[in-house]
Amino acid sequence: MNSISLLGRNLARTALRTQAPSTTTTQCARSLPRNFFRRSMQTRPQPNQQQTRMPTQEDLRAQFKNKNRNTLYYTLSIILGTVALSYGSVPFYKMICQQMGWGGQPISIHSGQYEEDDIASRLIPITDSRRLRITFAGSTSDVLPWKFTPQQREVRVLPGETALAFYTATNLSKEEDIIGVATYSVTPGQVAPYFSKIQCFCFEEQRLNKGETVDMPVFFYIDPEFLRDPNMSKIDTITLNYTFFKAKYDKDGHLSPVA
Repeated sequence: MNSISLLGRNLARTALRTQAPSTTTTQCARSLPRNFFRRSMQTRPQPNQQQTRMPTQEDLRAQFKNKNRNTLYYTLSIILGTVALSYGSVPFYKMICQQMGWGGQPISIHSGQYEEDDIASRLIPITDSRRLRITFAGSTSDVLPWKFTPQQREVRVLPGETALAFYTATNLSKEEDIIGVATYSVTPGQVAPYFSKIQCFCFEEQRLNKGETVDMPVFFYIDPEFLRDPNMSKIDTITLNYTFFKAKYDKDGHLSPVA
């Protein structure tokens, strides 16, 4: 019996020794996955909330307002630029035409194109050339209550000879003073570079009181170079035409025509 009990104790001790390491191994095996997943969860990158957040109705409305505002600004800029260009291009175009004689615009000798000595040499009549017939015409815009007519139907001049003509303007309005501005042209248009004005009332403010009548002079000559141009050989008649437009000052103090 003693031997049997001793054998039983040894077996129990052996069982305990073999069971203890297995229990420790099992606990370690169970604890490692927990630590591993805990660390992996801690090191895992968090999703960006701003990137994943869906836009709200207010965000979409704000974006739509911004787009509309930008479109409105661009449209207004284009409109303002077009208006500014239209107002600025008219006097600029007239200035270029006066300098170059384009579009039937006569050249002014005060524009700086000719020197004084050169001008004096051009004001010598070419007596052995044919005389040119200069006719005059005048008109007004529909909104200008003026009567505007030339005092003479025509004059005949030699190239290089100065000539003086007059127009008469009358303000037919009995209620208000009116400002007028005149533009002019020469036909045929190719004669314009040789039609030079010494004095003219064009492109300047002409204020007429109600019922007032004034005489407006035009002092001009035909450049002798006209005779050296083969394209002018068959031209004997030249027409000088003036048109008056009603004008007023805008809020910036600039004189502009009234449509």
